[in-house]
Amino acid sequence: MALRRTNDPALLILTSLAGGPKHGHALAKDIETFAGVALGPGTLYGAITRLEEQGLIEPLDDDSRRRPYRLTASGSAFLAGAVADLRRIVDAGSARLNVGLA
Repeated sequence: MALRRTNDPALLILTSLAGGPKHGHALAKDIETFAGVALGPGTLYGAITRLEEQGLIEPLDDDSRRRPYRLTASGSAFLAGAVADLRRIVDAGSARLNVGLA
C-alpha cells in the first residue's frame, strides 16, 4: 500500500466522516479542528467526488441545500487499513528515535 501523507484530503475526509455524517462545510471545519489543515473548496469537493466514485463515501438524502455524506463499509475498512499503516510508521519512527508515545 502506498505511503499516505498526514494532510491527504481523502484520508482527512474519511477520518472526519468516521465521527458521523457531515456536509462539506462541516467537514472542512472539523478537519481544520482536528488536523490543523485548511482544505480549499476545490480540494475538498474534488476529493469528495473521488471518494464517492470509489464507493468509500455516499451522500445521504436530505431536503436542505447542504448535502451530507457518510462512510460506507468499504470506506470504513479503507480508513482502518490507512490508520494501521500510519501506526506502523509512527511506531517504527518513535522506536528509532527513542521517543516514547503517551
